[in-house]
Amino acid sequence: MVDFTVDVSVLFLCWAVKVLLSCVLGSGTGLKRLTEEQRVLNRSKRGWVWNQMFVLEEFSGPEPILVGRLHTDLDPGSSKIKYILSGDGAGTIFVINDKTGDIHAMKRLDREEKAEYTLTAQAVDRDTNQPLEPPSEFIIKVQDINDNAPEFVDGPYHATVPEMSVVGTFVTKVTATDADDPVYGNSAKLVYSILEGQPYFSIEPHTAIIKTALPNMDREAKEEYFVVIQAKDMGGHMGGLSGTTTVTITLTDVNDNPPKFAQSLYHFSVMEDVALGEPIGRVKANDLDIGENAKSSYDIIEGDGMDIFEITTDAQTQDGIIRVRKPLDFETKKSYTLKVEAANIHIDPRFISGGPFKDTATVKIVVEDADEPPVFSSPTYLLEVHENAAINSVIGQVTAHDPDVSSSPIRFSIDRHTDLERQFNINAEDGKITLATPLDRETNMWHNITIVATETRNHSQVSRVPVAIKVLDVNDNAPEFASEHEAFLCENGKPGQVIQIVSAVDKDDPKNGHYFLYSLLPEMVNNPNFTIKKNEDNTLSILAKHSGFSRQKQEVYLLPIIISDSGNPPMSSTSTLTIRVCGCSSDGIVQSCNVEAYVLPIGLSMGALIAILACIILLLVIVVLFVTLRRHKNEPLIIKDDEDVRENIIRYDDEGGGEEDTEAFDIATLQNPDGINGFLPRKDIKPDLQFMPRQGLAPVPNGVDVDEFINVRLHEADNDPTAPPYDSIQIYGYEGRGSAAGSLSSLESSTSDSDQNFDYLSEWGPRFKRLGELYSVGESDKET
Repeated sequence: MVDFTVDVSVLFLCWAVKVLLSCVLGSGTGLKRLTEEQRVLNRSKRGWVWNQMFVLEEFSGPEPILVGRLHTDLDPGSSKIKYILSGDGAGTIFVINDKTGDIHAMKRLDREEKAEYTLTAQAVDRDTNQPLEPPSEFIIKVQDINDNAPEFVDGPYHATVPEMSVVGTFVTKVTATDADDPVYGNSAKLVYSILEGQPYFSIEPHTAIIKTALPNMDREAKEEYFVVIQAKDMGGHMGGLSGTTTVTITLTDVNDNPPKFAQSLYHFSVMEDVALGEPIGRVKANDLDIGENAKSSYDIIEGDGMDIFEITTDAQTQDGIIRVRKPLDFETKKSYTLKVEAANIHIDPRFISGGPFKDTATVKIVVEDADEPPVFSSPTYLLEVHENAAINSVIGQVTAHDPDVSSSPIRFSIDRHTDLERQFNINAEDGKITLATPLDRETNMWHNITIVATETRNHSQVSRVPVAIKVLDVNDNAPEFASEHEAFLCENGKPGQVIQIVSAVDKDDPKNGHYFLYSLLPEMVNNPNFTIKKNEDNTLSILAKHSGFSRQKQEVYLLPIIISDSGNPPMSSTSTLTIRVCGCSSDGIVQSCNVEAYVLPIGLSMGALIAILACIILLLVIVVLFVTLRRHKNEPLIIKDDEDVRENIIRYDDEGGGEEDTEAFDIATLQNPDGINGFLPRKDIKPDLQFMPRQGLAPVPNGVDVDEFINVRLHEADNDPTAPPYDSIQIYGYEGRGSAAGSLSSLESSTSDSDQNFDYLSEWGPRFKRLGELYSVGESDKET
């Protein structure tokens, strides 16, 4: 059985414990432990062994430190037993003497790196390496010493606390850590204290909570504090290690200061012609607080100009801006005295007992004189004038004065942009308005002009005033019919029947309204046919005196009527009413008023006859168009007396095309060279422009130059604006000139066919072989 023995020189305490246990247990020479195998039958008895060893960290010396010794009961003292060590650090950190079982630490150990090592020991036969007993596991613990100082991992710290806080107000909490063993000894037991920052702040020794130590600390006096905190191990006793950190504590602002004006009296001056809303001065109430706590509002609480001035707060500068609300007048009031107040917007209830958080100041404003424009006696003028007023008559007057002390003379004028017709004049000295041209109320009832007043000493001082002139009515227009009336009288009408009701109008506008009088001309008073009757609604009824009117006898009657108004003097006019005799139905509905209606078939109206006549005309037009189109379709497109003879011309895309190309061309014109100067009109289109035919060359019976002929026709077609290209002649290219093979066309040939020799066509290849045979056959036939 193996014993684990610790060197007494290293750990006396461990040795004492070992001796004590050996006496109690009474087994073996070393410290033994009883394992579970002891309870198993047929096994050798094992003694109790101590399974832990200790070694101090950071121990250094000239020799390796003896940690302990292994010993087995099977060792009789001979050298046949060999001790083997395995596990954490075996062979490197820990080395065992295989003969004596002594374990030495070869390196300097650090508990903070590794606190314990687990190893396995075993006794084997030195010769056979056979284990003499099962392996035993034990632990070597590194015993801590105070070799690490406390550290503030999160430092330095920043904290805030409201100013004026009571004693004991929580500020912040700091934390330090110690890498030493918190279980063994006091190496990791920390105590906190303040090195700098007293007497303003305190710290709890064990919790490290920082609190205020003085009441009513004022931010305005000192805003920031620098506190040094120390953490010491070994419970703060002598010999302990320590670490420090800094805490920057800032006092936050509270509203504990009222606003205060920099001066109690302010003086401002302002010109009387200052624009409304214009700032005239600034006042400032200073507040030692900051942010929202320093914001103030301004008000005018007293003074003789509370309705003349206003004060607002500048959000950026916190100034009070005084502005003008109403116009100032130096001549009326030359100075004002105001009392303004500045008050905090946000008040802290905790400090409300400290006094009112507001302040007042006096503001004196002096109004200075300015050269003001003239002032009219009224902002607007309304004048009335009769439309028959005489030229140059005075219709009204405007007045104005200079409000300044100097009182400059005023000159008046009319803004001609408002009186383009120049109907009015004004006296420049006294402002009397006179009539320049006649007025007509029926044309223009209102005239709106602008009068301009200018200071004679300073022409830049100008004022304007609107003047409305109303033209009053006089009875200068005679009444007349409201419209051109034409009455219709039925042949079968009855005596006393109302033929027409007429009304009258008058351009004048009497105050009591219109009242018209109607009468017939004196010579028509005893009119045998018609009479008149005045109605209550100011209209007139025309009545027939008898029946039996006839269109054949008299178709139209003219009835002059005199219309008079009730004006002073009264005006009258004569209007003639046209009465037409018409044929009516039994219900009195007018059907026809013409004498020609008698010749119409019975039961057939004029409208029906017109419809029938229109249908007949439409049918005739359709027939004429149909015949014209038929004739136009049967006519040829080109007018020509002789028969149109056509033939095919084969166009070759390349020389030697042969019979494969069979595109037809119309060369009717080429067949008649003598008609080159003739102009054949087109009938399929109607030209927009009249094209004058070009005078060509004189007809030549023989030897026509086809090249020249084609070029002439091509030129005419290109310059003809009346029609697009119609046949292939415009794209026909003259072949033969410049060609090495010459022309294959017979059009150019001016000699007879007998002069031609076509034997060479057989030499041009298979594509021209057939053409050569055709021409050869033709020559043979001629010879035959």
